[in-house]
Amino acid sequence: MARPRPTPAGEAERLQKYLAQRGLGSRRAVEEWIRAGRLSVNGRIAELGQKVSQADDIRLDGRAIKTRASDAAQVFIFNRSPGDPLREGDGERSALIDRLPKAAGRRFVAVSPMPGIDGGLELVTSDGALAAKLQRTNHTLTCEFSVRIKGVLGPDHIEGVKSGKIDRASRMTVEGVSTSEAQLEGANRWYSIVVSGASGKDVRQLFERQGALVSRVMRVSMGSLKLDKSLSRGQFRQLEVDEVQALLKPVEPKTSDQ
Repeated sequence: MARPRPTPAGEAERLQKYLAQRGLGSRRAVEEWIRAGRLSVNGRIAELGQKVSQADDIRLDGRAIKTRASDAAQVFIFNRSPGDPLREGDGERSALIDRLPKAAGRRFVAVSPMPGIDGGLELVTSDGALAAKLQRTNHTLTCEFSVRIKGVLGPDHIEGVKSGKIDRASRMTVEGVSTSEAQLEGANRWYSIVVSGASGKDVRQLFERQGALVSRVMRVSMGSLKLDKSLSRGQFRQLEVDEVQALLKPVEPKTSDQ
């Protein structure tokens, strides 16, 4: 699936989509700006559904918005340490997103972010429309998580985890759960779980539903994208175009041989 095409000069596009494609806000955020009368186009208060192009003078709170689109969307992968804030407002410490190059954009959207107390693989992009597509396809991707609990799960508890059942309707499918003696850490043990259709929050709840005391959940992979030793805690790198395209590729439904 190709990345959403930026609107070229002279071609009109709805204002909320036009700004979202340039990482200036999600469509919902832009709609809220319009309703609040904060956006103007060519000196007049903007209206919902209004179409614009690069030739228009678009302003937010009276300040001109630069709407020149970058040649390619930039997507970054972070290896986030538990407790480190990903975005501004997530905590008292400086956000990881603040470390990204200023040229990449002014506003970043996190794709299926992990809960603040957990960590591991995080994705962010300044392209609002691309972020929305990545969010949708992420629900179909197979992801791996490492889960640290106190003690050891018994056979019945393992089967409960494999069932994928949590307290709400979910399409979660558990493809495997494993641990080993090498994954012992004092009184704690790490479990690896491969699952599709689940967020980090879902995985935590899945183990807690079996009575496990979960102290940490770390995302290790998302589809074809994996954390590796070259990306230390707190570090990031920009994804290559083929890596982004692989994340956007629809996942074919699995069929069982009869």
